[in-house]
Amino acid sequence: MTTHKASCFCGAVEFTVTGAPVAMGYCHCESCRHWSAGPVNAFSLWQPDAVKVTKGADNIGTYNKTPVSFRKWCKTCGGHLYADHPPLNLTDVFAAMLPSLKFEPAVHVNYQETVLRIKDGLPKMKDFPAEMGGSGEALPE
Repeated sequence: MTTHKASCFCGAVEFTVTGAPVAMGYCHCESCRHWSAGPVNAFSLWQPDAVKVTKGADNIGTYNKTPVSFRKWCKTCGGHLYADHPPLNLTDVFAAMLPSLKFEPAVHVNYQETVLRIKDGLPKMKDFPAEMGGSGEALPE
């Protein structure tokens, strides 16, 4: 199995992900945009047991604006790490955290909230795919 290593901005927190992501894509929701300080957030979703903190677990802060996302960051540098999504039983490791992962996005989610239109031929979901509890409605590119 493939293992990818990640760390926060200062290196106080390190973690690994093992195996393959469940899904990869882009999120356009307001929460992800604000959290990432960018117009879109590239995500990779993993089974929670694939994510292992290997250094600095006591230095991880958590914030949850909603019960859907528990966002994790380093208490020393403020660097973002990952987000747990308990209702989905998935962990979102921001794609930029995994330089050795070949990022292969398959979908855009929450495209109804986009501030940056992207024409890349990938499906643009209004919210989430139906299998993830969303409407399953696709929007035009």
